[in-house]
Amino acid sequence: MDTRNDTILITGGGSGIGKAMAEALHARGARVIIAGRRRDALEAVAAANPGMAVETLDVADAADVTAFAARVIAAHPDLNVVINNAGIMQAEDLTVDAIDLSVVEQTIAINLLGPIRLTAALLPHLKTKPKATVVTVSSGLAFVPLTATPTYSATKAAIHSWSQSLRTQLKDTSVEVLEWAPPAVATDLMPGHAENPNSMPLADFTAESLSLFEAGNADEILVERVKFLRGAEARGDYAKVYSILNDGTH
Repeated sequence: MDTRNDTILITGGGSGIGKAMAEALHARGARVIIAGRRRDALEAVAAANPGMAVETLDVADAADVTAFAARVIAAHPDLNVVINNAGIMQAEDLTVDAIDLSVVEQTIAINLLGPIRLTAALLPHLKTKPKATVVTVSSGLAFVPLTATPTYSATKAAIHSWSQSLRTQLKDTSVEVLEWAPPAVATDLMPGHAENPNSMPLADFTAESLSLFEAGNADEILVERVKFLRGAEARGDYAKVYSILNDGTH
């Protein structure tokens, strides 16, 4: 990914890590398009970053994804990078008699079907470019689940798996596939995250991630903070990490 010259679409660009990365890439000189459901939030970001483009998109709506892809390609024919960042994270109680499946279905629609549908819609265009990049956003929880957010963790594990398959299938094309796996970051993804002292400061996460994108020598973008989760199974201490994450014990 050429952070100074690419034309980059970032979903979920109105807040959190999407907004922070959009602003960092824009400052580098990339042409950035931010997309999301809330136009007012997107326009506030664009107003603070003159030259940044805005498009509304509901990644949970299959028809909207198709229409959006056609619209953004027409408006930005140089588009050669998509960062599938939009996502939601909600706690779920699976012990109740009436499990709220609406949370399950919405999480899958946004976190899993959204990136798959948008990538599918954009791939024919991206493959025409001399160099293009699909970035999927998974999570440290793709590798060790947080049991309080079972569907979120499951969608991120699925995105990790799907990214590997996509990367292999596209190996003979001009499209690279990068998986960006954040740790807990100080954003409003879930109540309390922004204030949690264990969350990585957003500015630090963005700066470290950007340096890793620019280094360009790995399929996975992993800040140091997330390697505790990413490497748990390989290190042979998965059960310990699972316990620390979910029980607060050693």
